Amino acid sequence: MEKVKVGIVGCGGIGTQKHLPALSALDYVEVVAFCDLVEERAKKAAKEFGVEGAKVYTDYKDLLKDSEIQTIHVCTPNKSHKDISIDALHANKHVLCEKPMAKTAADAKAMLQAAKETGNLLSVGYQNRYREDSRYLKKACQRGDLGEIYFAKAHAVRRRAVPTWGVFLNEEEQGGGPLIDIGTHALDLTLWLMDNYKVKSVKGSVYKKLGDQTETGNAFGDWDPEEFKVEDSAFGFITMENGATIILESSWALNTLDVGEAKTTLCGTKAGADMRDGLRFNMADLGKLAEKKPALGADGVDFYEGGDDKPEVIEAKTFYDAVMNGSELVVKPEQALVVTEILEAIYESARTGKTIEFE
Repeated sequence: MEKVKVGIVGCGGIGTQKHLPALSALDYVEVVAFCDLVEERAKKAAKEFGVEGAKVYTDYKDLLKDSEIQTIHVCTPNKSHKDISIDALHANKHVLCEKPMAKTAADAKAMLQAAKETGNLLSVGYQNRYREDSRYLKKACQRGDLGEIYFAKAHAVRRRAVPTWGVFLNEEEQGGGPLIDIGTHALDLTLWLMDNYKVKSVKGSVYKKLGDQTETGNAFGDWDPEEFKVEDSAFGFITMENGATIILESSWALNTLDVGEAKTTLCGTKAGADMRDGLRFNMADLGKLAEKKPALGADGVDFYEGGDDKPEVIEAKTFYDAVMNGSELVVKPEQALVVTEILEAIYESARTGKTIEFE
């Protein structure tokens, strides 16, 4: 079987710690091209993860000229997701873009339009859908175990874990801080489990209350207040067309002990479920309140742990199954667009003080 030839644009942390190790687990793909604005970074990634003779580029447009490359992984700052993805789609490549889909909703819409125009696949890297606890809960929701899910919380709260490297603190490059960085995972997971993408209105609050501090206790070392240009916490109140409510909470730095990210709480008419202490279900059973905890493996692991069933490996397998066999995408661009629209609405609501109404 001829292997799928892959190019990666962006050889920083998310590329070398998530995407490339995942691709290494697939014997039917080979990474033949590496692109990064820093040439040495691309060369290092090519040496570690590429096939013999893998090409190195500093301009992604040169990489896209290679007609043998069938798929592109976009692992760059949020601002550049749109241009690279659209150019790749029009160069007849399938695209797996790292989350969030784009910096703005307009950019995300343009990406979706390009995918429709070209007929090429576009998906977004929401790997938390592929965790064991997430997949189990999804099946339970689909079976109707929770009944109508009418209230949910999307959790993405860190006490002190501000990323101090790269462009994470740069609003121009990223579009925001924890809301667009980790809040996006919690929101995607919650919407997907609810299978509800019809938004009525969004109200948001965004804060930068701790970013000016110097002795921080931050997990990644003290940040530079002069470089901290984004929020340190943000919160959203989302009302869906069917009346369901979602509360989104996100922070890199917040004075709280109630922490956890890429987790959800769901409340339905038959039962509830949450991921705060492993996956738990709660319900009334034989006239008594009951809790049940399914026997799963390591709940909520991220892409730094685990084995061949790691979420990012399953994400890659699923995407390449769609590329090679025409199977349905798990993360559809239409869904990722709604996530971006909600995040943008939270920022806009906080800026204007108004509730953002969706059409």
